[in-house]
Amino acid sequence: MPRRISNVSFRKKMLAIIIPFYKLVFFEKTLRSLAEQTNKQFKVYIGDDASPDDCTLLLQKCKGTFDFSYTRFETNLGGKSLTQQWERCIDLIDDKAIEWLMILGDDDVLGNNVVEEFYNNINEVNENKINVIRFATQKIDKESSIISDIYSNPKIETIEEFMFRKNKRSSLTEYIFKKELILEKKFKNFPLAWHSDVAAVFEIANFQTVFTINSSIIFIRYSDVNISCKIDNLESKNKATRLWTLFLLKNEHNFKNKKKLLAIIEKTYINDKKFIELFFKISCYYLKKHNLKMLYTFYHRIGLNLIKKYA
Repeated sequence: MPRRISNVSFRKKMLAIIIPFYKLVFFEKTLRSLAEQTNKQFKVYIGDDASPDDCTLLLQKCKGTFDFSYTRFETNLGGKSLTQQWERCIDLIDDKAIEWLMILGDDDVLGNNVVEEFYNNINEVNENKINVIRFATQKIDKESSIISDIYSNPKIETIEEFMFRKNKRSSLTEYIFKKELILEKKFKNFPLAWHSDVAAVFEIANFQTVFTINSSIIFIRYSDVNISCKIDNLESKNKATRLWTLFLLKNEHNFKNKKKLLAIIEKTYINDKKFIELFFKISCYYLKKHNLKMLYTFYHRIGLNLIKKYA
């Protein structure tokens, strides 16, 4: 059975912050950012993925500063599937009052008013029937120094606008999801969970809109232990990108600008011609739509690319 540690309970809350824990190196800063929240109406659920690092001494220091429970799982799951580890941690939620959840990386840091701004905006979110909330972000390095400008987003943005907007970025930590929909739809099990966060945003938002809170910042850490920064996992990232592209093609009916979406999908094949499955799926798509002109254009682009490559 997993080992659990529970902390004292604070006042009623509707937000859960899930931490799939594995790395200790930056975890103290993550916990400190929770202790410094100006609004303590949240509960933290820490799911220890059979880590070789012991975080219980840090958690002892946090007692009384915020409401949390700690569960150590006996087997490591994140090494096989990060998304299944996320879902296992979500299943730890034991409070029926919880309506929203955030999955916080064990190396990321919340601005001290993130929870406060969540509650300040929740009525407007509910009035607009929005299921995904997003925060502004900044990148930090292993020394916690800021290494980017603030990434802010439109207050209310459609998924289509988000998909086609230039100079965008995304990370799991910056989102808050409607709990019931996460439990229903879960995460796409892409390798390394690469693109899994964005796929979840699209599905949980029902391909409609996302609400952004730009009045608070979440700091996303980039370091040599971060999946995003590693270069020894490019094969897995490539497999995930293939699955993400198939996901987009399967859901093309949710986009008005199909031409723009298909151009992105076609480009994936042109850059990865070993992805034969995508070639056939794009071809079948155009044939089913009786769009021989687009099929010809697709083949023509492939030919021009080959000529350019071998000229």
